[in-house]
Amino acid sequence: MVYRRPLVIAPHTDDGEFGCGGTMARLVEEGAEVHYAALSIAEDSVPAGLPRETLAREVTKATRELGLDERNLIVERIPVRRFPEFRQQILELLVDLNRRIEPDLVLLPCSTDTHQDHQVVSQEGFRAFKKTTLLGYEIPWNNLTFSTNAFVFLEPRHLEAKLRAVRCYVSQLGRKYVDEEFIRSLARTRGVQIGAEYAESFEVARLVLRTGRSTESSQSGTRMSTE
Repeated sequence: MVYRRPLVIAPHTDDGEFGCGGTMARLVEEGAEVHYAALSIAEDSVPAGLPRETLAREVTKATRELGLDERNLIVERIPVRRFPEFRQQILELLVDLNRRIEPDLVLLPCSTDTHQDHQVVSQEGFRAFKKTTLLGYEIPWNNLTFSTNAFVFLEPRHLEAKLRAVRCYVSQLGRKYVDEEFIRSLARTRGVQIGAEYAESFEVARLVLRTGRSTESSQSGTRMSTE
């Protein structure tokens, strides 16, 4: 992949790892400067008896397993399940991230995700990053439908990094979708679709192609090769 400064937007702290953790690990391995923005640490969803900061600590550990530089982790505190009330604030936050990071790829929830928080991020993310390639990741338990328009090949080591990241969310391990076999099976299913052992699939919300042997990006200043 030729992307140099991808940005992953997660409505809640664990969404990015579930949706595109393997892709994040591969991008880091290939030298990309991956940024991760978690818009909520979901304090109201933390199991009883645990500190309200639990998910903030867990996302730091999880993204470290994927190879991210901790300086590229952004954690916000939008109240969980109340994103529609904070739509304008979220848009302004995303516009600011676009200005500061200047990503050449944005990974965010797909357009058919039924969770109200994910819907807001998908919709406002398109507005904030409409000049950038946008790929929507799948969260199967939320998706009404899902268009498998794009795939990223994963090597076993990328999937293992994703599984290690998911295990960092100790507070969420009782949830069925955290099951390792489920995550591995989905990666294998997507891999079968494209003749690979493992893969992650994405909805293409917008694809921006820069033509020529190499292009100097006016926004990011990064050099991208089409060879």
